[in-house]
Amino acid sequence: MVRQRKPVNQNQGNGSTSNSNSSANSSTSHNPRGNGHSSKPPNGKKSKNSKGFNYASYIKFLFGCVVLLVAAYFGYRGYLETRVNTPFDNQKMVSSSANTEDMFWGSYRPGNYFGMKTRDAHSIVMGLMWYFPRQLLGGGKGIRHWCDSGDNLAKYGWTKHDGRTFGIQEIYDGAFKLETSFIKTGEGRNGGEWSARVAVTNTSSAMEDISLIWYTALDDKTNGWIKAIDADVTGVGGETVNLGKFLLSFHTKGKIIKKSYLATVGPGLHALKETVQNYVRLVPRTNGSSEKTLALVGEALVDPQGNKLDPNFIATQVTVRAPFTLDITYRSITGDPLEGFYDQKPDDFDAFYGDKYTQKLQEKSNEFSAKFEEKFRLKSKGYSESNVTFAESALSNLIGGIGYFYGASRVQSGFTREPVPYWKAPLYTAVPSRSFFPRGFLWDEGFHGLLIGMWDLDIELDIINHWFDLMNVEGWIPREQILGVEALAKVPEEFVTQRNSNANPPTFFLTLKMLLNRYKTDMLVSKKRLENLQRLYPRLQTWFSWFNNTQRGEIPGTYRWRGRDELTVRELNPKTLTSGLDDFPRASHPNKDERHLDLRCWIALAAEVMADLAKILERSADKYEETHQYLTDSDLLDKLHLSGTTQTYADYGLHTDAVVLKKPIVNPSSKHQQQQHVDMIRFVNKPPVYRLVDTSFGYVNLFPFLMQHLSPQSPALQKTLQNIRDPEVLWTPFGLRSLSKKSPYYMKRNTEHDPPYWRGQIWININYLTLKALHHYKNLPGPFAEDAKKIYTELRNNVVNNIIKQYTQTGYIWEQYNDRTGEGSGCRPFTGWSSLVVLIMSEQY
Repeated sequence: MVRQRKPVNQNQGNGSTSNSNSSANSSTSHNPRGNGHSSKPPNGKKSKNSKGFNYASYIKFLFGCVVLLVAAYFGYRGYLETRVNTPFDNQKMVSSSANTEDMFWGSYRPGNYFGMKTRDAHSIVMGLMWYFPRQLLGGGKGIRHWCDSGDNLAKYGWTKHDGRTFGIQEIYDGAFKLETSFIKTGEGRNGGEWSARVAVTNTSSAMEDISLIWYTALDDKTNGWIKAIDADVTGVGGETVNLGKFLLSFHTKGKIIKKSYLATVGPGLHALKETVQNYVRLVPRTNGSSEKTLALVGEALVDPQGNKLDPNFIATQVTVRAPFTLDITYRSITGDPLEGFYDQKPDDFDAFYGDKYTQKLQEKSNEFSAKFEEKFRLKSKGYSESNVTFAESALSNLIGGIGYFYGASRVQSGFTREPVPYWKAPLYTAVPSRSFFPRGFLWDEGFHGLLIGMWDLDIELDIINHWFDLMNVEGWIPREQILGVEALAKVPEEFVTQRNSNANPPTFFLTLKMLLNRYKTDMLVSKKRLENLQRLYPRLQTWFSWFNNTQRGEIPGTYRWRGRDELTVRELNPKTLTSGLDDFPRASHPNKDERHLDLRCWIALAAEVMADLAKILERSADKYEETHQYLTDSDLLDKLHLSGTTQTYADYGLHTDAVVLKKPIVNPSSKHQQQQHVDMIRFVNKPPVYRLVDTSFGYVNLFPFLMQHLSPQSPALQKTLQNIRDPEVLWTPFGLRSLSKKSPYYMKRNTEHDPPYWRGQIWININYLTLKALHHYKNLPGPFAEDAKKIYTELRNNVVNNIIKQYTQTGYIWEQYNDRTGEGSGCRPFTGWSSLVVLIMSEQY
């Protein structure tokens, strides 16, 4: 049973107080008169052992020592148990002032097709659902709500989004195009006011109805209330502690077939669509009509005992014929008495809708495009209008995918028998994929920051601050953040618990290096930004130390990713999820003697950035400079990781390539056993030996080059360039594949059920790092500069052209790309690090 968590100082204080009291009591127990100098018993006779050894006192002394040691052990054990979920300190990076008016409201629900919420711990949430009545009745397409690849939408995503004040999104579903947008006015109290629009057009000649639902829902712990307002189309009034009183009203343009609403008590934010499904009924389209359509039931606010309930979920539905426009206006109300509040009509307010909204949206759109060109200069580089539109969408999908989450991770350490909750905290972060990964990932976020930081420096600093507020006292940050019921509902149980022995690539050092190189002056002249760096620095020191201590190898200068399964028999090559490169082949038999090349290079990068930051902040940079020089020393690197056979850098460990997955021979004792499925397991046909894993070449082997640790004159640089350009190794017309075609693991399944992931597919984050390194080496004097320049130009064109081609054909940016056809694969849309194509197009590394 896990000990109840207590503050560290309380554990230590309680333990020491208890022990000192015990010692004090035992020291006076031999003298009932309290005279510590008396050597005679009360009867005046000498004690039997007065001249000899006092065994009774000795036994009591030993017993006291044992008690003290046991208490100290359990106290220290309890202290160790609490470290995994004890915050770094109480001085948070994120202050309440971070939730400024222009950032308080936003489209911070990336897992939904369209929704609005605040940067509150327990925010009120609003959002869109839609469905096609005829198809729903016919058992066809269901209600759209969460982004889901299974919905098979032809396309959806933001076309423009500035991260602060507005966004425009296009959704293509069957015969309909839905354009969703929002504008924040920046006026009013309690976070300002906003308007949103859902504009529907029919892209075919088919006459079909569509039902639009806009809902308002309270989190279980939201301190507030909502109530339906009886207007032409039912609005919502309400109040929360941080918002005050507000009014949500609707303005329509077009033909309404049926209008209805639902006010009820839902089970939670994770089941909003299911709540709607439970209250959809078949009703006449209009009074007296024989035609039927679907509508919501009105109010369902009575519990089984007949008690009246207050709603926490209100949905307004309009079934319409396209073209149709629904404008939603959110207005703060100050100074009005609560009584009579519901007598207000939506049109009593100077609402931001109709032509006024259309005009403002166009202004915002023009401002966005002007800023985009100022930042990335794509038009001046000769890109076509369609290519610029693509790039704007790529950036906007990353920015529009920023979410705001609140909750507690589930974590475990070697000192906790069972998982324990992390502290509750907010997280403002981008996400890799709105459909499949609508939550924060540590190593992805560093790549996201390269593009976000270029677009809006302060948004990126805000994201970094939120992530480093999730650091515990050890210096560990959980690599996957699953905060809140909506995020948790999308994650398989096996991936929920985060273990504090496991790292993830510290890619925030990539982001920081870019920010320091590009915006050093901007950060130093801004008092707020400089103070931000000063507060961040101690956390970065602790983070660096955590990596350097917990992931180090058995000999100096080596590092090893923890978290590999040494006992698995179902994996062809045990995964290294912590590296971010999941099934990329490492040593076949994980143990403590492994040396992981990529991790060593990440630590070297971290030391370099820490040294640069220390100098900027006028701190001592000596130890970081020494670490960086030590880890980038070419002689030591060659000694530990360079293969004399292939002249390439590689991991080291206990390895054999003679492994195969196949069905075990089973002699069932019953027909039931014959019918059971038996998983394929790994058979080792040749015992492993300690060696460099140099028979597989891929992304891991590139890391000394990717991190620019090779000398421009290095023969290893020449060999790396040759392997990059070799079509039988990494080169394709679409980008660099992740694993050489010559590798025995190329495109091999890792288990019977796991298709290859990092075993040949093209990934944009590593292609970005490759282009960044080529750009570096082509501009340095050396014998291989011309080769680097030629490869850079070819590779850049291949990557950009293929991503744009696949986007044009499919409507999506993808997680990865097929190395044989260039086709998108994995999940879609994947507008996390695949959006780095914008930086590749603009050549800003």
